[in-house]
Amino acid sequence: MGAGHAHRLYRRGDSPVHALPAHTKLVAVLGFVLVVVSTPREAVWAFAGYAALLGAVAARARVPAGFLLRRLAIELPFVAFALLMPFVVPGEQTELLGVPLSVPGLWGAWNILAKGTLGVAASVLLAATTELRALILGLQRLRLPALLVQIASFMIRYGDLITDEMRRMSIARRSRGFEASGVRHWGVLAKSAGALFIRSYERGERVHLAMVSRGYTGTMPLLDDRPATRAQWATALALPLAALPICLLGRTL
Repeated sequence: MGAGHAHRLYRRGDSPVHALPAHTKLVAVLGFVLVVVSTPREAVWAFAGYAALLGAVAARARVPAGFLLRRLAIELPFVAFALLMPFVVPGEQTELLGVPLSVPGLWGAWNILAKGTLGVAASVLLAATTELRALILGLQRLRLPALLVQIASFMIRYGDLITDEMRRMSIARRSRGFEASGVRHWGVLAKSAGALFIRSYERGERVHLAMVSRGYTGTMPLLDDRPATRAQWATALALPLAALPICLLGRTL
């Protein structure tokens, strides 16, 4: 997996957040999300505190608010689902501008929007400050199952190749006068998808044979065995540790 596979979410920088080892940031984000999910939905003020913490991390990482907000658009399908809940969830009713809404549905929609948005924002910050290759090495450093790490690394390495193959097939179809404009063209698109699958499978077979011929035995060497320092762990875990008192206070009030 080459080092040049930078993803669109990554924002190159030299901030202290960028400099942290990937595995410490992965643990920090996981801990933060667990704290957020454990917070009662009725503690509305707590979610504002979590948002402030993420804002502080974004400022420290020098990630602009506009960059972060644009990447949050990925959760729009969940937003649409949440907005339907006040209309379909049974229970006590209330009115807003003359429109009857379900109280449990409103709380459910708030719960999804608040916790989902914070989780996505934390993930976006992680991706914005960590290269994909470093993330894979971080997973490897955390001793995740080797097979899962290898699958993820190959997805990153060959995702662009498969996308480029699909683009060339699309250009070939258009150069022959084909334009998908209705159901009658689905057969051609299905055949193209089948051909893409076969080509990808055959490429995988060739890559596997090449790896075996070079000594691959089912496991990849640990490429980054440098342990994180206590200071780096303390810096990374500052986010979930700062969020924990907010959660505890929200559960007691």
